[in-house]
Amino acid sequence: MTTIRVLREAWADAAVPLPAYETAGAAGADLRANLPPEARALGLRLAPMQRVLVPTGLRMEIPPGYEVQLRPRSGLALKHGLALVNSPGTIDSDYRGPLGVIVINLGAEDFVIGHGERIAQMVVAPVLQAGFDLVAQLGETTRGAGGFGSTGLS
Repeated sequence: MTTIRVLREAWADAAVPLPAYETAGAAGADLRANLPPEARALGLRLAPMQRVLVPTGLRMEIPPGYEVQLRPRSGLALKHGLALVNSPGTIDSDYRGPLGVIVINLGAEDFVIGHGERIAQMVVAPVLQAGFDLVAQLGETTRGAGGFGSTGLS
């Protein structure tokens, strides 16, 4: 098992749980909003099409050779239209800054993100880095240069 070292920010509420897998077969660990003290009572209100950086109160040390991907929670997406703007978001192994989640409200009504609410899921994944060689031509394939929609409708 890979271990992610986590540091809680000095201002963060220690009662908000660390990321956790909610079921034995879960691929993503749920990540929670940890709002600054002045925002905890009311939460963060998002109007339709508004986006906000939701703080988690955490910093992480991801082992070399891994990344953490941030993904939306399907229930929030279906029921309320909440999505992550840069989904999946990538946290690199050499980043040590605050962990925030860029959330957008694609729904028709205001949505309030409550303090301690599960807002996203984190997937830990291995990363391979590649080299890049400039060449005079590329190898041929059946598909060739066919782009968006080139293989049919289904």
